[in-house]
Amino acid sequence: MQDFSRRLVAWQRRHGRHDLPWQGTRDPYLVWLSEIMLQQTQVASVVPYFERFRARFPDVASLAAADEDEVLALWAGLGYYSRARNLHRAARLLVSEHGGHFPETRAALESLPGVGRSTAAAIAAFAFGRREAILDGNVKRVLARHFALPGFPGEPRVARRLWTLAESLAPARGIERYTQALMDLGATVCTTRAPACGRCPVSRSCEAFRRGAPEAFPAPRPRREIPRRRTVMLVLLHGGDVLLEKRPPTGVWGGLWCFPEAPSVAGAKAIAARLGCKVGRTATLPPVTHGFTHFTLEIAPLLAMSAKRDPRAGEPGTMWVPLDDAGAGAVPAAVRKILALVARQGERGGSRRARSRAREARGAAGS
Repeated sequence: MQDFSRRLVAWQRRHGRHDLPWQGTRDPYLVWLSEIMLQQTQVASVVPYFERFRARFPDVASLAAADEDEVLALWAGLGYYSRARNLHRAARLLVSEHGGHFPETRAALESLPGVGRSTAAAIAAFAFGRREAILDGNVKRVLARHFALPGFPGEPRVARRLWTLAESLAPARGIERYTQALMDLGATVCTTRAPACGRCPVSRSCEAFRRGAPEAFPAPRPRREIPRRRTVMLVLLHGGDVLLEKRPPTGVWGGLWCFPEAPSVAGAKAIAARLGCKVGRTATLPPVTHGFTHFTLEIAPLLAMSAKRDPRAGEPGTMWVPLDDAGAGAVPAAVRKILALVARQGERGGSRRARSRAREARGAAGS
C-alpha cells in the first residue's frame, strides 16, 4: 500500500498536471469552487468557467451577496444546474452560519449543500491537509483496474469495497500531492478507452494489466433503455423581443429562464392566450434534442408572432427580453440552440425580403 502511494507521488511530481488555475492554493473557497465545477465535468470545460467565476466572485461573501440569476447566467452551458444553485445556497449558509469561514473536517464540509463524501474529502485534503480519501469517477476506474475488482462501481457492494481500498491507500503524509496524483492518473493515463499502461507508475502491481485486460474493469453500467420525453416550447415574439419564463427552483433547469412549455401545439397557443398575447402566424422550427442523465428530451419549438403585448405577459416569473440578448442570460443550452434557430429563420426571412425587393426594383427599372 505504501509503495502504491510513493510511486504515484513521485510520478505526479514529474508528469502530473501543475498549471491548472485552482492549483497552488490552500484557499478553501477556490478549492471548493473547482471541486463543485469538476463534478461530472472535464477539466478543459471547467477552466474558463472557473476563471470567470473567480473574477466575478473572488470570495464566498461576494458569491453569497449575488443574485441567483447572475450565478446561473455565469454557469449557463456547464450543465447540471443544481450544482450552481447549491453553490449559491452553500455560500449564503457559510456567510450566515460560519462567518464566511469553511469548516475544516470532512464531516462538517458534507453538511454544505451539494457537497458529498468525495468532494468534502478533496476540499479537506487540498485546503486543510487532512488525510481523507477521494473516490470520484477517475479514482474508481484506477482502483477497480489495479485490484481487478469485478462489478459496476455504482452497485453498493462494489462502492463499499472501493471506499475501503481508497481509505487504506491514503498516505499519512503528502495527502495533497497523492490526491492530485490519483486525479491526474485517471484523467491522463488510466483513461476509459486505450489506457496508456506503458506510462503508468503502478502498472507492475496492477492486476488488470497483468491479465492483459485493463478495459475490462470497471464493469460498465448495466444497460437500460433511456426514455424519451416530448414537449412543445412556445417561442413568442413581439417586435424584437422574446418572452421567457422562469422555471421552478427545483427540477429540470431549475431557476433558469426558458420558453413557456406545453405538451402540445394547442397547449402552447393556450399559454399565449392566457398571457393576453394575440398570436398571428406561427411556424414550427426544426426539433431540438437534449440529453439528460436519465432521459432524452425532444423539443418541438413553436415560433409565434404576437401582434399584441398584454401586461399579463410581464407578470412575475415572465419577462420580455431583446432577442439578441436572450442567450446571454441564465438560460440552458437547449434554449440557446432554439434562439440560434430563430436567428437563422430571421436571416432567411430577411434574405427572401431582400430578393423580393430586388426583383421589384428590377421590374420598375424595366418599365
